[in-house]
Amino acid sequence: MTIIRITATFTIFTVFITINLRAYTNAVVLNHQKHAVMNDIVQFDTVNQYNTYNNHETLHPLVSVVDLSKATCTRHKRMNMGIYTVLMKDVICGDLRYGNNYYDYQEGTLIFFAPGQVYSLENEKEVYESKGYALVFHPDLLRGTSLGRRIHEYTFFSYNVNEALHLSELERQIVIDCLHKIRIESQHAVDKHSKTLIVSNIELFLNYCVRFYDRQFITREHAHRGILERFERLLNDYFTSDKPQTNGLPSVAWCASELHLSPNYFGDLLKKETGKSAQEYIQLKLVDVAKEKIFDTSKSVSEIAYELGFKYPSHFTRLFKQRMGFSPNDYRRLN
Repeated sequence: MTIIRITATFTIFTVFITINLRAYTNAVVLNHQKHAVMNDIVQFDTVNQYNTYNNHETLHPLVSVVDLSKATCTRHKRMNMGIYTVLMKDVICGDLRYGNNYYDYQEGTLIFFAPGQVYSLENEKEVYESKGYALVFHPDLLRGTSLGRRIHEYTFFSYNVNEALHLSELERQIVIDCLHKIRIESQHAVDKHSKTLIVSNIELFLNYCVRFYDRQFITREHAHRGILERFERLLNDYFTSDKPQTNGLPSVAWCASELHLSPNYFGDLLKKETGKSAQEYIQLKLVDVAKEKIFDTSKSVSEIAYELGFKYPSHFTRLFKQRMGFSPNDYRRLN
């Protein structure tokens, strides 16, 4: 009995060890795979990490202007930015990949990245040599400042790469001058004025970029007019199909995606061209379609609301009254 009991115990122990060893081995493999994926992406959570990667001395923990010509030759990797980043390359060094798309990255182009965005530079060479500048600053630098409260207003940080800012030679010089002032202040010994001056210079730089984007909207007016025409056709086709009943009301994000634009760029473009927000433009189109339908007295207001994509007729009535000054029923009676 003793021998049998010992053998059974040893067998159970062996099975236990085998199961746990297999679980441990699987965990190690999964962990290795996870790190392999993470290693494919360079994570920048601090200014110092970005400086180190580009062979640049850290003079201020929260902000840096990096001369990319001094960086060592870089292998193409995906980069996950945990800090605000503005890139200006002075040479064509490859195609910029953002998401699943590739874009030409030409000389004298500014591209903006907010924390959480991922990008990569790729070309035929295994390594490439950079030339240009990068402005990086940590969100903590903006805490308690007016720029921190307004940073979301600089919507170009959420533009797609194909919506980059293309600079004229004069604009390029202004940008370089702004970056120079930021760098000089970051080299200054930290005192009670440092944060205010650095943040003010970053805000000045971003305000110039707003001006330059306004100029770009104007100089590309012909191309933008084509986008507006496509947007109008998109809405017409949408409301003459059964999509409102199946998909509901068209959102700004959906319209932008159909036009191959980011929602922010699309909204800013529409505002510059028409004076109306994208949401307002969609609502006005919806009301125009609704007015035609209201003349068909065989349909109730509720039926019209559902046809237009509203879940609740009361929401349609409220929107129509806001835009027209009359309820749908009053508008029907008046006409």
